[in-house]
Order: sequence, then C-alpha cells, then structure tokens
Amino acid sequence: MSQWDQQVTFLLVSDLERSTRFYRDVLGLEPVLDQGDCRIFGTTPTAFLGICERTERGDPGSILFTLVTADVDGRHQALVDAGAVCEKAPQHNEKYNVYHAFYRDPDGYLIEIQRFLDPAWPAAGKTG
Repeated sequence: MSQWDQQVTFLLVSDLERSTRFYRDVLGLEPVLDQGDCRIFGTTPTAFLGICERTERGDPGSILFTLVTADVDGRHQALVDAGAVCEKAPQHNEKYNVYHAFYRDPDGYLIEIQRFLDPAWPAAGKTG
C-alpha cells in the first residue's frame, strides 16, 4: 500500500463557476472544501480533485484525470446524458488492459473513466 493517506489532483481552470458545474453536476463529484479561488471535490474516501481559477494555465493535454468505475458503460451514458463531451466512446485498451472512455471538461482537460481488467489491480474493497 502507498505511504500516502490521500491524493489530490489540481487543475487550473479559466472559469471556476463553469468548471464547478461540470465537476459537481456532470461528473457528480462531492464538494468538500471551498478555498475561494480553489474548490476541492472528493472522488473516493482518500482521493480528491482541486480546481483553481487562474488566467495562466498549462496545456490541458498534459493532464489526465482518471475516475475508476466497475460500470464504464453506465457512467458513460449518464455523463453523455448530463452533457459531457465524449472524446472517445468506451472501448477495450489491450496495451493497458483497461476498458475506458474519454471526455473533455470545459477547459479542454482530458477526463478518463475506466475499469481495470487486470486481476492484479487493487480494486476498492479488495484486500491482498
């Protein structure tokens, strides 16, 4: 197991309110802390996503935010129904042995939802 207790991925966004609506209303993430120009959402009991409004941002293609789920197809349909822009529909990736799909957030960041197919993956609730 990791030596770390929690994980936070921070993304720089151009419009905090627009991105808040995307991560809260489209992806369904739970807001856990509002720091004014940064907001943090829970993704799992130990992982978090922070979005911070900045006028200067990095290349959206350089960051990939991945959410792991056993139900990629169901989550895909829910995301599309909620207005998410699908970049690549659910499919098997042989190289990484995952089933996944890709979307773009309002600032162009790549969002992946996936299911690990490799039995070695430490799935939630699985003890080794």
